[in-house]
Amino acid sequence: MTLPPLAVALTLVSALASAQAAGPGTVDATSLRGKVMAGYQGWFRCPGDASGMGWMHWSRDPNRVAPETLTFEMWPDVSEYAADELRAVPGFTHPDGSHAYLFSSDNAATVLRHFEWMRDCGLDGAWLQRFVVGLPGGPEERWYASTLDVMAHVRAAAAKTGRAWAISYDTAAMPPERIYDAVTADWKRLVDGGIVTHERYLREGGKPVVQVWGFYPGDAHNRITAETGEQLVDFFAAPGPYEAFLVGGGTWTWRDTVDPQWARLFRRFRAYCPWNVGNYSLDAQGEAHASMHYWEDDRQECGDHGVLWIPVVYPGFSWDNLTRQAPGSSLIPRRRGLFLWEHFHRLATMGVDTVYVAMFDEVDEGTAIFKVTSSPPTQAHFVGYEGLPSDWYLRLVGEGTRMLRGERPLSADIPIEP
Repeated sequence: MTLPPLAVALTLVSALASAQAAGPGTVDATSLRGKVMAGYQGWFRCPGDASGMGWMHWSRDPNRVAPETLTFEMWPDVSEYAADELRAVPGFTHPDGSHAYLFSSDNAATVLRHFEWMRDCGLDGAWLQRFVVGLPGGPEERWYASTLDVMAHVRAAAAKTGRAWAISYDTAAMPPERIYDAVTADWKRLVDGGIVTHERYLREGGKPVVQVWGFYPGDAHNRITAETGEQLVDFFAAPGPYEAFLVGGGTWTWRDTVDPQWARLFRRFRAYCPWNVGNYSLDAQGEAHASMHYWEDDRQECGDHGVLWIPVVYPGFSWDNLTRQAPGSSLIPRRRGLFLWEHFHRLATMGVDTVYVAMFDEVDEGTAIFKVTSSPPTQAHFVGYEGLPSDWYLRLVGEGTRMLRGERPLSADIPIEP
C-alpha cells in the first residue's frame, strides 16, 4: 500500500490553522493539570467524503444503512450542520416524516463545528483517538490516510477555537506483537512532521502529552502485554526528541492486580486514567449510579507513586445495536443528566479538576455528550436524551467544570434548567 506523505496533511493543517487565530478564552495548553477534556473518536465516514470508506462506524455494511446493519445507538442532531456536511440516509425518516441525515468526521467544517461546541460549553479540548489497528503495520492500514486528514482538521479547529488537543492511542484489537512498533513509529512520524509542536498541542512539564489505552490484564480484546507496556514507558521516558508525558489508560481494577509486572507497570505511568464506563451499581430503588467509592484510594495510590490520577466520567451507556442485543438490554440510564452530574459532584468534593470525559461523539456505545436528537428515525431502535435539549450534556459538562474550579457553588442537584 502506498501511503501519502505526512507533508500532505501538514500542508492542509497550515492552510486551515492560519485562517484564524484563537481569540479570548484560549485554553492554556502548557499543562494537563486542571484540564477537563473529552475523548473524540472522529471515526465516522459517509459515502462521498474524502475517505472513500462508505458508512464507516454507522453501519456494518459500508454500502448501506439498514436496521440490521446499524452499529450506533444515538442519532446526532444535525440541524446546525451545513448541507455539504451531510449525507441523506436512504430509508430513514424522523417522526415528522423528514429525511434523516448523518455526518462524516473527515470534513474540516464538521470538526470545527464540534470544537466550537467544546469552546462554547467550556470544555478545554479533546483527546483525539488514534486507533493502532489503522496505523501502518496494522490490519486496517487503509484507514491511515483518512486519519491524517481528521488529525489535520482537529489541529486546525483547536487553533481556531483556542482548545487544547492530544493524541490518544487505542490498542484494542491490534495483534500484541505489532503494538510497540506501530505506536512508536507513528509517534516518531508525528514528532518529525511537527504535528505535536503545534501551540495548541497539550504539554506537561514541557513535554508533549500522549495517551495509550489498552492496559487490561487478561482481556481478550485488549491484548497488550505488561512487557510491551514497560517498553512503551521506557520509549516515551527516554530523553530526546520523542520524549513525552505518558498517560496510561485501562482497567478500573488496576490496584487489585497481583501480577508483579503489571502492578509495577501501572505505577510507572506519568498519569493513569482508569476506564470507568460500565462500572455502576443499583440503589434500593433500582436506579443506576456510577461506582466511585474507590476513587479516593485510587488517587492516594497514584499520588504515592508520583502518578497523576485522571478519573473518567460518563453520562450513561447503551450499545444494543453494536452488539446486536434486544433494545434496552445494555442500557445504563442517564436519569436526565443526574448520572453524569453525580460524577462531577463527587470530584468537586474531592478537590479534583483534571478529568477525562467519555466521550464527545461516541454514539456507538451511547456515551456521547455532543448534540443528539431525542426524535431519531422511527425505522430502528435508538436512544435519545429523554426529550431534553440536544445541547443538555454539553451544558452539564460546562457547569460541572465550573463547579470543579470553584466558579459555581457545590451542588448535589443539577443547578440549571433544560
